[in-house]
Amino acid sequence: MEKESVMKKKQVLLYYCVEMEDVALKIASESDSIILHSINWRSFDDGFPNLFINNAHDIRGQHVAFLASFSSPGVIFEQLSVIFALPRLFVASFTLVLPFFPTGTFERMEEEGDVATAFTMARIISNIPISRGGPTSLVIYDIHALQERFYFGDNVLPLFETGIPLLKRRLQQLPNSEKIVIAFPDDGAWKRFHKQLVHYPTVICTKVREGDKRIVRLKEGNPTGCHVVIVDDLVQSGGTLIECQKVLAAHGASKVSAYVTHGIFPKRSWERFLHKNDGSEKAFAYFWTTDSCPHTVKAIANKAPFEVISLAGSIADALQI
Repeated sequence: MEKESVMKKKQVLLYYCVEMEDVALKIASESDSIILHSINWRSFDDGFPNLFINNAHDIRGQHVAFLASFSSPGVIFEQLSVIFALPRLFVASFTLVLPFFPTGTFERMEEEGDVATAFTMARIISNIPISRGGPTSLVIYDIHALQERFYFGDNVLPLFETGIPLLKRRLQQLPNSEKIVIAFPDDGAWKRFHKQLVHYPTVICTKVREGDKRIVRLKEGNPTGCHVVIVDDLVQSGGTLIECQKVLAAHGASKVSAYVTHGIFPKRSWERFLHKNDGSEKAFAYFWTTDSCPHTVKAIANKAPFEVISLAGSIADALQI
């Protein structure tokens, strides 16, 4: 009897937080082996969570996952309560999908008294109870600092994924895709991503101090006559991207676009990038980001130059590992 050429996919029961419902629906649509299950996200009169995991008896012996979004301190406690409860329900394995690790930008101490909250969050996650199948699998996309993988204890197995393959697929769909140059806003972005983008010519920018100001300059590479795509892991206010765009345009780039895996955009800072309808020149031709930050996805929907690339297919694949 011949062996089956295709391995049978394992069935995964996927729970999710309220913010990630749209992403969860997309993940389930990617694979018949992913079944959505819900949680009652209720609150007591004092505001503290009153939570209920539906189908708790039915998930015994099943592969279970939870799709989280730690978008603000206010939602973390209720999600952690569920995350710590699920592995204890006699599940075969447990996977936590946290596409954006939100405290990752504060990962080191620069002076005595600084609190490295990335380390604190990693310690909390590392104390998720072990399920019958062993340590929790933790799926994170484009974590801000690669050394943060060493912050997690032995109770979790971090799986660090990236949104770059999704960007590459999108770039291949563009007209004149052979004239694309990848720009990195600083050496950190180059170290993080350049090995995944070796098929493209690259430009590296750098920040230099001039008095109290930090000026962006072109360090190496030639953007002349090309569509330059700035690549980074996340954006907050967007100031660095805007300064990079100005430098690249001044050095002859025919147009400039940007890609970030995590579009955080506090205080509606995405508005700085909107195309105006006054016929003025567009600073960014495209601005790609993923759906790792659901509040941003809703805010920028159908607003040029923004385009959201979903992580759903990539997450569905990761759940089969």
